[in-house]
Amino acid sequence: MTTRGSDGRSTRAAAEGGDIRTYLAEHPDFFERNPELLAQLRLPHSRGTSVSLVERQVEVLREQKREGDVKLAALLANGHANDALAAKMHRLACRLVRAQGLEHRLNAIEASLREDFAATDFTLVLTRALVGKNTLAPRYLRTVAQDTAEFRSFESLFVALKPRTGRVRDTQREFLFPSAGHAIGSVALVPLTILQGPAILAIGSPDADHFNPTMATEFLGRIGELIAMALDGATDTT
Repeated sequence: MTTRGSDGRSTRAAAEGGDIRTYLAEHPDFFERNPELLAQLRLPHSRGTSVSLVERQVEVLREQKREGDVKLAALLANGHANDALAAKMHRLACRLVRAQGLEHRLNAIEASLREDFAATDFTLVLTRALVGKNTLAPRYLRTVAQDTAEFRSFESLFVALKPRTGRVRDTQREFLFPSAGHAIGSVALVPLTILQGPAILAIGSPDADHFNPTMATEFLGRIGELIAMALDGATDTT
């Protein structure tokens, strides 16, 4: 605690300190013109000793470099992760382009989700029959009436028209994953707008934090767009 004397020495010292700071800020070349002062200035060190101003500057620069290296490593890691996701998106697009007909495209979607994106639990919910009687529908495909209470519980998803990640209500989880609902900790919900009506791609994970509400969803949205276009371009009414 600072005690101010009647002569106002503390006030004058603070004012003089401010004047010195202002002067040095306005004359950054001061120590270049007075190099002998650098050797005389001493600053406290974290180890309890004192170091010269030059040594302190070197230490600050080293710390800044370390912080810069950490930030650069994080940027590179994010770049590599984005490159990997882009490659997976490319493989999905190639699978869908090569697949001819609805059945093959549904199989391509399943193969890509399992092999490229390592998804083990996922469901594609349609609100209108898309496959014909001669088409073998994959197990992950479900068709429900649009006005069912279970499907209407996702109405806000279609209002936003953006993927959503995190936890869902128990009734929603059981609706999406009836055979593995109890093992699903978090879910990615991707709204699909196709000619046959609104649809949902749901991807589940046993990890409660795998799909968290703060994660970016741009790639999920692009996956949804690719799948929606593939379904629109390969209807089967046989």
